[in-house]
Amino acid sequence: MSTRKTPEQIDVMRRAGAVVAEMHEECTRAAVPGASTADVDRAGREVLARRNARSNFLGYNGFPAVICASPNDVIVHGIPREDVILHEGDILSIDCGAIIEGWHADAAITVPIGAVDEESVLLMDVTRTSLEAAISEMQVGNTLGDLGRAVQGIAEGAGFTVVREYVGHGIGTAMHEEPQVPNYAGGPNRRFKLKPGVVLAIEPMVNAGTPETLTLDDGWTVVTADGRRSAHFEHTIALTDLGPEVLTAPR
Repeated sequence: MSTRKTPEQIDVMRRAGAVVAEMHEECTRAAVPGASTADVDRAGREVLARRNARSNFLGYNGFPAVICASPNDVIVHGIPREDVILHEGDILSIDCGAIIEGWHADAAITVPIGAVDEESVLLMDVTRTSLEAAISEMQVGNTLGDLGRAVQGIAEGAGFTVVREYVGHGIGTAMHEEPQVPNYAGGPNRRFKLKPGVVLAIEPMVNAGTPETLTLDDGWTVVTADGRRSAHFEHTIALTDLGPEVLTAPR
């Protein structure tokens, strides 16, 4: 169901993860009031070119950019555009990927644009914490259900909701591999047991209001059904004999 990776393969994915971490750093630097989400995408493209890495987003089912830029009520898959301008008080989810020697890495962060309101700060903090909790549960012998339970418990415990239509995934020589990794308890594959060599992209998407989603007419942009904000954090994590290693962590 999930191809276990060798230490040598994980090493190449670690290099791809370093590129993704650098993309996040540069994209965050570009995400300021007055910038467009296309400006943020250009920052990601510059990193890929500098590091001689390929994008796993650009051209994926026709996607036109190297990042997904998802402001405020956009949950995932926001298309970077020249006419989407960032304003003080916005939040922006930045999802990036990179390929090195055929091996993929994928990660997302949500960042404030200037000063943001308290609910948005809490939403970002809780989503990040839910990811960290899931990573801590990524231990040999645990199951995917343990990961989903960790995310759901923290998100709902703070009064937020977990998106169910979109989930994490295995990753390796393709960006999306089996198994799917739900962010809630009782989901599909919940009994899937974790073993050394498994590499997952765990990605909680947490909404301030309803968990329901809508997809816009562009076929990509997914928004909250009630217009309230959403946050998204993701890392690519390898399970080794010593426990989980976050391959997309900042260097």
